[in-house]
Amino acid sequence: MTSPRPLNAAAWFAIGAAGAIVGLLPWLVTGARLPLQNLGAGSVADMPVALLPFSQYYLTSIVALLVVGSAVAGIAGRALADRRPRHGTLALAAGVLAVQLIAAVQATLVTRALLEASSRAALYTGAVIAVIVVSLLVGTLVLLLIARAPVPGAVIGLSLAALVSATWIGTAFRDLLLLLLAPYEVSQPVLTILRWIPAVLVGAAIAWGGFRTAGRVAASVVSLAALWIGPAFFTAVANAAGTRVLAAYPAEMAEFGVGVFFQALTIPEVVLPPLVVAAAIGVAGAAAGALWRRHRSAANAPAAPAAAGDLGAL
Repeated sequence: MTSPRPLNAAAWFAIGAAGAIVGLLPWLVTGARLPLQNLGAGSVADMPVALLPFSQYYLTSIVALLVVGSAVAGIAGRALADRRPRHGTLALAAGVLAVQLIAAVQATLVTRALLEASSRAALYTGAVIAVIVVSLLVGTLVLLLIARAPVPGAVIGLSLAALVSATWIGTAFRDLLLLLLAPYEVSQPVLTILRWIPAVLVGAAIAWGGFRTAGRVAASVVSLAALWIGPAFFTAVANAAGTRVLAAYPAEMAEFGVGVFFQALTIPEVVLPPLVVAAAIGVAGAAAGALWRRHRSAANAPAAPAAAGDLGAL
């Protein structure tokens, strides 16, 4: 059986660009209107289109939109590994970064045009740009881990993307206010589902990787640690950056964020349930996968030759 013909680099660039666009979709479907700026003028109706939600109130959304896009491209790259050309992963990453950099630059330019000319506006812009840059770097790491790393590395990459999955989905609802305007009977189940999505996806990643080697076991431990630390970190960032009264006091904002982080990290009723769910899904899924592989191996095994006594009876 011949190997599939590799796709060319242009096709891999296009796949990466498509993955980045998928990552931006939850924001784009809201209309992509720039959030109101504390240091700028204008009303909601006057806000221009921005390909990223450039705002201190949307920092976690920025991370999610960029990292998930990179993860989608990485999954496509791994699925098409047998059709990867030379430098295919480089073309894949270039496609992702091309779209994401265009979005970042466009959002920065339209935001700067609305902001007041002051040092605090420059500090604000620089801080959001720093978050974008870090998100691009993390997204690139996630892409490379998923697309090219051995299974343990891919499990970690998938788990990192899973951490921001709920924020990624929730971005589509945030500005539309669907969760806030909907009755409690509708909004509460949706919020509950969003809460558990990261744990379920981390568990699925662990189940896919399994526990057959020490590296895969280590990847499972790292993934669970990320599920413990990641949400606490994002909660701290969202609370600190969203506290308008501290905007002019970076040191106090950082201190407040650190306090929120350690508090969120040590609340058992918040921390333990997602870890238990992820671990249970991982163990059950890995066990089911092992049984399925064993059954498939037994079904495909050649039939044992007949014993001498049996031949004599023919």
